[in-house]
Amino acid sequence: MSLWEVFRVALGALSSNKLRSFLTTLGIIIGVGAVIVMVSIGQGANQQIVSRISAMGANLLIISPGRVASRTGGGWGARGSGNILTNKEVEYLQRGATTLKAVAPELSQSGMLNFKGANTSTRVIGITGEYFPIREYNLAYGRSFNKQEEDTASAVAVIGETVVTDLFAGVNPLGQEFKINGTRFQVIGVLEPKGTGMGDNTDQVYVPLKTAQKRLFGSQYVSTIYAQARDEQIIPRAVEELSALLLQRLGDAEKFNIRNQQEILDTVSQTTATFTFLLGGVASIALLVGGIGIMNIMLVSVTERTREIGIRKALGATQQDILRQFLIESLLLSFLGGIVGVILGLVGSGLVAKLGGWSTVISLNAILLAFTFAAGVGMFFGIYPARKAASLDPIDALRYE
Repeated sequence: MSLWEVFRVALGALSSNKLRSFLTTLGIIIGVGAVIVMVSIGQGANQQIVSRISAMGANLLIISPGRVASRTGGGWGARGSGNILTNKEVEYLQRGATTLKAVAPELSQSGMLNFKGANTSTRVIGITGEYFPIREYNLAYGRSFNKQEEDTASAVAVIGETVVTDLFAGVNPLGQEFKINGTRFQVIGVLEPKGTGMGDNTDQVYVPLKTAQKRLFGSQYVSTIYAQARDEQIIPRAVEELSALLLQRLGDAEKFNIRNQQEILDTVSQTTATFTFLLGGVASIALLVGGIGIMNIMLVSVTERTREIGIRKALGATQQDILRQFLIESLLLSFLGGIVGVILGLVGSGLVAKLGGWSTVISLNAILLAFTFAAGVGMFFGIYPARKAASLDPIDALRYE
């Protein structure tokens, strides 16, 4: 028999039991659809996190406190928890670094805001003039601090869009006076919204660094120092230079920590890749269950069609013909289930993005992988029933009731 004739016979056998064929492919349909949806969610999460990190600013280096010795027990505090960095370290880096375009310190603490009876709690961040350009924050309207306001610790503030909504609903905030932890400030600017997560600037208030240190928090320290390398190619050299300068200044490499965006992106990519792999692995279990279902139904089909197999062999069909017929039936079930599963996965990914508000990314590689895996499952679980059918003795098959 030609391959086309074998294919036609196999298709006819499946179409004669449409409902059973559909139920048999249901596991493959669900498995392929689930793999595509899960992988699209994982890759969407990766893309979203990467965009958030990128929103932090270009060529950005982040210097944070390291571990500090406890003044009471002599042990070590947690990394990032100590008061180590001050304005003097900032000035030292500004004078000594040759690979940096700008240096901007930040002192961040929570604060209670009040305006005519409206109250809200948010982050209050003390900064210098270099901060907004480094973080690539732009003003929607108003202005930023000038040098005189920074030097004299003036009570002026630039606020984010969420603060405008929560505190100044229906009122133009420019020129308005409000209180931060009981201290009166004047709004001089509003930032354009940018980013989410680590790059979010909407629910924050920015004041001059000296104002935050002297009038709000009573601290000489800074929480973080942001440094911008001159270009992307010299970031490794900038990290080495910063490390050397801070080691000279602080005397211990454990007292500071330097991160760059690429390190953060690599870590996030590795984490989300593992997350995506786990999601795809869990979803692929449905494919294995679907394959077992195919094998089970094919074995039942062999038993039901024993006399048919005997007649075909008596009329000249070879073992190879019978083997190919049942194997093609198994593959057809997998392919048809895979096609419907791909459609289901694409629709499901769209629904997750629309109804759940999650970011999803449809990957052609995920579709091809799921479809290929489905075909492999059909082939693997179809071999045993096909071999069993092909090995039947024609005389015994004809006597089968």
